[in-house]
Amino acid sequence: MSVSTAAADQSVCAPLPVLGRDVTVPLVTGGEVTYAALDYAASAPALQRVWDDVAAYAPYYGSVHRGAGYLSQLSTDLFENARRTVAGFLDCRETDQVVFTRSTTDSLNLLAAALPAGCRVFVFETEHHASLLPWRDAEVTCLDAPRTPQQAVETLERALADRDPHGPALVCVTGASNVTGELWPVRELAAAAHAHGARIVLDAAQLAPHHPVSVRDLDVDWVAFSGHKLYAPFGSGVLAGRADWLREAEPYLAGGGASRKVTRRADGGVDVEWHDSAARHEAGSPNVIGAYAIASACKALTEAGFEDLVARERYLIDTVRAGLAEVPEVRVLSLFGDDAPRVGVISFVVEGWNSSHFAAALSAEYGIGVRDGLFCAHPLVRTLLGSDPQTQGECGAPEAAPGEKSLNAIRVSFGAGTPDEHVERFLTAVQELVRDGARWNYRTEDGRCVPDTSAAAA
Repeated sequence: MSVSTAAADQSVCAPLPVLGRDVTVPLVTGGEVTYAALDYAASAPALQRVWDDVAAYAPYYGSVHRGAGYLSQLSTDLFENARRTVAGFLDCRETDQVVFTRSTTDSLNLLAAALPAGCRVFVFETEHHASLLPWRDAEVTCLDAPRTPQQAVETLERALADRDPHGPALVCVTGASNVTGELWPVRELAAAAHAHGARIVLDAAQLAPHHPVSVRDLDVDWVAFSGHKLYAPFGSGVLAGRADWLREAEPYLAGGGASRKVTRRADGGVDVEWHDSAARHEAGSPNVIGAYAIASACKALTEAGFEDLVARERYLIDTVRAGLAEVPEVRVLSLFGDDAPRVGVISFVVEGWNSSHFAAALSAEYGIGVRDGLFCAHPLVRTLLGSDPQTQGECGAPEAAPGEKSLNAIRVSFGAGTPDEHVERFLTAVQELVRDGARWNYRTEDGRCVPDTSAAAA
């Protein structure tokens, strides 16, 4: 049964319209094909609805908060309404703040700058670098990768109970892995953190585009996510959650907008009174279009119905996993096992193939865009591949020629805008490449595997 037929039988929703759905790309073997964007975990295509909303606002573009003109007032209302829309999308508490940032990475670095003195941070080695690396001024405990959700909770509980002294502590955890797609037991981890006097921040970069996220229900203290993974354009993100640490910290950036009052001192210096609101960490002219785009995406996903979106994606996940399971040379990477709930992110390796070579062939010969490498989660990928997680590596593909062994993986990811045909073409391509090999010659250039345009494969 084809994906299309089975999806119809499941009575799930159609894919949401996204930009680029009709873009064609050239094949190295000749001709063109509609591009199959299967790299949603890196950046999802913008929803057509989001782009239309941004285009409709563009003629009314104006500065916010400090302008008396009509366009400035309109833009200010739009910006602050976007904040309220995001708060509703995340089911925030009444006292929570929503701070607009550049990305998940920016959000977590902001929170890192707001940690109270002596705060200890606990993260699993399974985190994306955006969650693993911002805590440079804190004492960080990196926990081993768990092999079950229950083991994750138990590992965290032991680490928190053993900390000395029992000062402020923060747990940072992903909601869905950007490598395996597996869902983490966020609610249980939050309960463990709070039971031991710690707070918790949820990296929802991979969770929010695929599942509803409720700050109240999960009982997390903060949540961070990126617009470009939530079907909005690049350059916008969110940190939402408790206000006290943010209010007590020095502004993330010093400048206009963050300051309520600035006065000269007699000695030539200045005294500053900072805002207590989210504006405290939004100095400078904010990315109004980015905030509006995120809010538009939040509305679009909510109106489409997460229940239907989740159902359709679950079917696509099952279809891809079943198709890969039919190829003995393919090994899918997993922490929690085949039965673990997950989002549309699947990483795998192919016996006898350099992962960069395989991804290059999918692109050049089939018009399919996937990701290869370590996915900015080096310790996790190396653990899953059975190597030392402390081994150094690069985010891109290592310098390995086609056919040579490389310690990296291939990731296919999809979401609300993925047509059935893209999944069908991907599975067909995997089967053909493993069975017949590549039809073209490839070489390594600047660390990437690319088609050798000087000659075709024999």
